[in-house]
Amino acid sequence: MNTSNPLQRFALTAVAGLMLTVGAQAQTILKFSHTDQQQGARQAAAQLFARKVEEYTQGRYKVQVFCCSQLGNDPKNIEQLTLGGIDFTVSSTGSYASFVPTLNLTMMPFIIDNYAQGWKFYDESKWLKAQFDKAPAKGFRFLATWEAGFRSMTTKDPLNGPADARGKKLRTFPNEMMRWQLEAMGFGIQIMPLPEVYLAIQQGAVAGQENPIDTIASNKFYEVAPHVTLTNHVYSPIPMAISEKTWQKLTPADQQAVERAAKEVAPFQRTMIKDNDEKLLADMAAKGAKINRKPDTEAFRKAVDPVYAKAREKYGADVDAVLAEAAAVRKAVK
Repeated sequence: MNTSNPLQRFALTAVAGLMLTVGAQAQTILKFSHTDQQQGARQAAAQLFARKVEEYTQGRYKVQVFCCSQLGNDPKNIEQLTLGGIDFTVSSTGSYASFVPTLNLTMMPFIIDNYAQGWKFYDESKWLKAQFDKAPAKGFRFLATWEAGFRSMTTKDPLNGPADARGKKLRTFPNEMMRWQLEAMGFGIQIMPLPEVYLAIQQGAVAGQENPIDTIASNKFYEVAPHVTLTNHVYSPIPMAISEKTWQKLTPADQQAVERAAKEVAPFQRTMIKDNDEKLLADMAAKGAKINRKPDTEAFRKAVDPVYAKAREKYGADVDAVLAEAAAVRKAVK
């Protein structure tokens, strides 16, 4: 076709514009909400997931990532997930326990010693798979287990053992297993949304908080609570979930594409968290944080021993099922 004719050029331009408009209209936007900061590993993983979803669905779906609690804190995000208000979120297993209560047991203290053990447990546990399989009936489903790391403490004053915890108020998230163990250690507990924690520590409303290293660093909690104590009291990965309402709207091919994207991100984020722990600790130390690498772990373990009995009173045989699988993993992976 001779496109030197102005009318022909106009017609071709108009057709091309119409095709772009139709393509844009055909693209569906999906919302991914989480509570991490821009520089955190959760944000990096969510952005990678978004790129993969767009690629694997040939552009039919675009994932818009909302970080930093823009659309809500973790409980609100999961609630919105069940209602179809958002399409994806990623949070600790303990946060999902509001809908699948047995997931509280993944937050039992000191059941996992290192990353390799944690990955094996979350990838192979028959008990955990059975709990995850309960999620669709609650309004969401788990696609993959991403990583946050081991939870540690940041406090205004030095913390070496339970004796140092007595009389101090520590912020944590709303989870009964976490509350039980922190109270057993001697802390008073204050529940509050993550975005409020920095100011609460700064103003003295709480003496500190507990979270994985990546979360501590990305939220700069070490600036107001400079004593970073590596208690590693709970292994805290972050299962990534999709709204069941969203899932049911997808074609089987698109379901497969979304799940593939989620699973492919898991090893990326696992490695990122594991490899970054030491780098982040060094960076925090350079900025004035005081890192306690060897607190009295045995004293903390002894303090939380009653938590397992308390869990048995409420959850029965599930407790021993988790402890048995975790013990087998610890034996197999040193």
